[in-house]
Amino acid sequence: MMSKPVRIAYLTAIYPGVSHTFILREVEGLRALGLDVETVSVRRPGPEHLRGPAERAAAETTYYLLETARRGLNLPVALVAALARPGLFFRALGLAWNTRAPGLGAGLYQLFYLAEALVLARHLRARGVTHLHSHFAQASATVAMLTAELAEIAFSFTLHGPADLYEPHRWRLGDKIARAGFVSCISHFARAQGMLFSDPAHWPRLRIVHCGVVPETYAQAPDTPRDGADGLHLLFVGRLAPVKGLRVLLDALAAARETHPGLRLTIVGDGEDRAHLEALAAPMGEAVRFTGYLSQDEVAEVLAQADAFVLPSFAEGLPVVLMEALAAGKPAIAPRVAGVAELIEDGRTGYLVHAGDVTGLRAAIERLATDPEAGRALGAAGRETVQAEFDARIEAARIARLFCAGPGEDLRPAPLQPEEIS
Repeated sequence: MMSKPVRIAYLTAIYPGVSHTFILREVEGLRALGLDVETVSVRRPGPEHLRGPAERAAAETTYYLLETARRGLNLPVALVAALARPGLFFRALGLAWNTRAPGLGAGLYQLFYLAEALVLARHLRARGVTHLHSHFAQASATVAMLTAELAEIAFSFTLHGPADLYEPHRWRLGDKIARAGFVSCISHFARAQGMLFSDPAHWPRLRIVHCGVVPETYAQAPDTPRDGADGLHLLFVGRLAPVKGLRVLLDALAAARETHPGLRLTIVGDGEDRAHLEALAAPMGEAVRFTGYLSQDEVAEVLAQADAFVLPSFAEGLPVVLMEALAAGKPAIAPRVAGVAELIEDGRTGYLVHAGDVTGLRAAIERLATDPEAGRALGAAGRETVQAEFDARIEAARIARLFCAGPGEDLRPAPLQPEEIS
């Protein structure tokens, strides 16, 4: 039997977020184990993020930091409360200044983060929170680190990628690892990068907890053989941003349609690149369909209708959307970058291609189009992989052990059992 924290708070830049449903699943998994978890978001999400009932319910119970700080006298009151404990306040101020990036602008941002931390610390103290966890290692982790100093509570964060790793020195990744109670790394690759940018003395804090899915959510996918080789229906789900490599995908699809004219592609998501992508796809007519954002349940429905999933990104961490596709029994084509190979085993659960390689991506698409039986075998193996290693409830139990017992000795923490929580 072990003691649990009185209350945990999760901090993210935007919650719930349509691209970060794995955080919602993790919170739900922790609560199902009996842990008290509050959710805090820097910004309130727009209506495009609240597609389903789970997202709308999460939004109703989340504390929104920026709008609270801007309302009435909340920020001045939080400052006065902090100055009543001058030792803590000036330690936090020194920490903010000492962990700033070069340049005047970066210094000003640190003061903004400190202001957010003042408001959040007052809120967490009032709520009896004893541990603050941030998803991602950038600005929200900076706010979490400063809040923990002000509120005298523990903090930790989840290290993702690639955005977490673009500017590790600017975001003082090594300092955050040094001060965190633990760091939940989503993959071996993410952990290795954390090791690269931190003191070896702190490597034992780096533990691997996958993001995950609830496999049954995607078990509705039909497994009906297709007639002929030209009807392959491909699916992409994600932000419509340059980093996702969709221009490469559209080039590869157009080339593959020269020999397989029945190929189709559904693109789920939205973003700054959408207008340009729609223009590029226009010559293919109805073969390419854009849906905009969809909820978790809606994504499961479109996965059920697809034959294969394709992710052409230039950079990734360990994409949850690939887990969703594999849970649905769909073969996946994915880039050979970062931690993707920890999920997609080339030729067994999908096909790995070099990022940016139009010819290689076209070949993988044509391979699935001409051999649907092989695609079904890949999909079945992928489903088994997700069930074994990427079940969100089991991964939530792993991070629950970190909250309750610290980093321990195991690289992959053993899932915490409900009877272990006192």
